[in-house]
Amino acid sequence: MPEDSTQFTLTRRGLLQAAGAATVGSLLTPGYVGAADAPETTKARLGFISLSDCAPLVIAKEKGLFDKYGMKDVEVAKQASWGVTRDNLELGAGGGGIDGAHILTPMVYLIANGNITKGSKKVPMFILARLNVNGQGISVANKYKPLKVGLDAAPMKAEALKAKANGDPITVAQTFPGGTHWAWLRYWLAAGGIDPETDVKMITVPPPQMVANMKTGVTDAFCVGEPWHQQLINQQIGYTAVTTGQIWNRHPEKSFALRADYVEKYPKATKALLMAVQEAQIWADKAENKDELAQIVSKRSWIGAPVSDIVARYKGIIDYGDGRPVERNSPHIMQFWKDFASYPYQSHDLWFLTEDIRWGVLSATTDTKKLVAAVNREDLWREAAKALGQPTPKGTSRGVEKFFDGVSFDPAKPEAYLKSVKLKKLA
Repeated sequence: MPEDSTQFTLTRRGLLQAAGAATVGSLLTPGYVGAADAPETTKARLGFISLSDCAPLVIAKEKGLFDKYGMKDVEVAKQASWGVTRDNLELGAGGGGIDGAHILTPMVYLIANGNITKGSKKVPMFILARLNVNGQGISVANKYKPLKVGLDAAPMKAEALKAKANGDPITVAQTFPGGTHWAWLRYWLAAGGIDPETDVKMITVPPPQMVANMKTGVTDAFCVGEPWHQQLINQQIGYTAVTTGQIWNRHPEKSFALRADYVEKYPKATKALLMAVQEAQIWADKAENKDELAQIVSKRSWIGAPVSDIVARYKGIIDYGDGRPVERNSPHIMQFWKDFASYPYQSHDLWFLTEDIRWGVLSATTDTKKLVAAVNREDLWREAAKALGQPTPKGTSRGVEKFFDGVSFDPAKPEAYLKSVKLKKLA
């Protein structure tokens, strides 16, 4: 028997209120059909960073979707940085931290494996969904416009070597060592013949501070998610050299992850949270909702940036800010649900772990397949999606992935990928 016997009544009332307010239109399920489906707890504390891809958690909260599935006491709490997110996941909600988060996909593994935790303590974690594909970018300061640095980073190599020789290396920023932005920036630099280990100075900057750091001259380039690239351009400080979707089309990005102890203690609550997030992803992916989506996430409590910095790239409109024609209907638009964007493919997690091995974050002896099996809970994603009446992928791999420079990643042969890339640092 659930600890709160009134929960089913509350859930139905919340659903009726949500429907009356027309918050999500004609959505996907009538909610729970019996008290046995009610979650074991109505509480969860989830973290997020001020990035456009936090939208699924924001919409699930703002549109009453957590309430709809019985999770009426969900708190979605802003985190100052990915390091703070990690610290709060270590603590757990019971220790004053959080139960789960909008998070960089490889961070989940680095926490679970004890690579980035205090005392190298392993904190079991589960990935329940991918929150989005695409939607990140690499921007450079305006002073590099004459170099025409774009998809090919090579034009910056001579400048980087010259700056290094003068004792003032080009400084590039990412958001967390071993994370997604760290990976995209390194991949782009290395593909252009620039060694991220030796040719430039790489630093860590929280996403909301990226524009300010370039404005003051601390950084020359950065990789982060939106809306900070568009804000940079709107403030005429720099331009977008490349979107990450151009590096690897429909690449995986953030994940929705929970501490394993929460999932194991509250399996029904976990499913309820996941269904709410999935339904929010479906809503956020609809073209007719993009303007409202941008209005909602722009609030100070969420991203805290002007709608004009947010909305265009949600719609797939890319102004690179360097004179290139404005790209409309970009094939690299941020997606939350379409074509299984939300599905946490195990093959994608394996690429991140392989890239962490490439650059020495993980040991080359790491049993990556075992680690993926322990952390990736695509089985829970499937269960929730089926409850929503949504289709599920046939397998746990999207197959061989191809990058802009001709390199391929075959998840059945990650060692071959490591051999194929020229620049690397294996631990």
